[in-house]
Amino acid sequence: MNKKFVSYLICWAIFLALFHVIVFVTPSEIAGMSKFGGGFWIGYGFTLAAFLGQLLCAWLAFRVGEKPKLFYKLPLVFISFTTLVLTMIATTVFMAVPQVPAWIAAIVCSVLTAFGALAAIRAKAAAETVSEIDEKVKAKTAFIKELTARAESVLAGAQTPELKTEAKRVYEAIRYSDPMSNKALAEIEAKIAVPFERFAKSVSSGDVAGTKLAAENLILLLNERAAKCKLLK
Repeated sequence: MNKKFVSYLICWAIFLALFHVIVFVTPSEIAGMSKFGGGFWIGYGFTLAAFLGQLLCAWLAFRVGEKPKLFYKLPLVFISFTTLVLTMIATTVFMAVPQVPAWIAAIVCSVLTAFGALAAIRAKAAAETVSEIDEKVKAKTAFIKELTARAESVLAGAQTPELKTEAKRVYEAIRYSDPMSNKALAEIEAKIAVPFERFAKSVSSGDVAGTKLAAENLILLLNERAAKCKLLK
């Protein structure tokens, strides 16, 4: 189980226990009337439902393993917590004042629950939409990011000043390339992959002439890709 959720669960259990202590340890009669009348049990039931709703929202948020996704879902926890606090305030009044009719307590608690549920659903949908967009962006930028990392590795392995100069040219050309990709660039990106392998082998073997030739070919292809990127925007 997620450690963050376990910590949250412990705090949630403490507050739930505190709520029950306050509810059942306080005097059973207030102003000569039993506190268990009026909207007491309706308020009690809705408060328990709010606690369970808060726990469910927290579980939905904390079950994601990646920090960005957790960040997107934090509004869900905040909305649920706000609903819980508002419900507790309202139900405290209903449970403390026996004169409040049960139907008023039911309506107010139902409205709070409905608004809280709708807000939570909207927050969850928004989080999922943003997360999906984030995943698509990652997929579209994967080619250049991976190629940049490999070019940096090749640069680090260059043994002579001549090789380092060429490796740096290629690294910077890739690094400053437009990271966004799409299906229309698949052909040119496939062409880039082949000479890059030749370039990497030339650098590792110390072949200066081969490195210069491969670097020129790579930069020409990267420029071609950049031109196509501009046309696609």
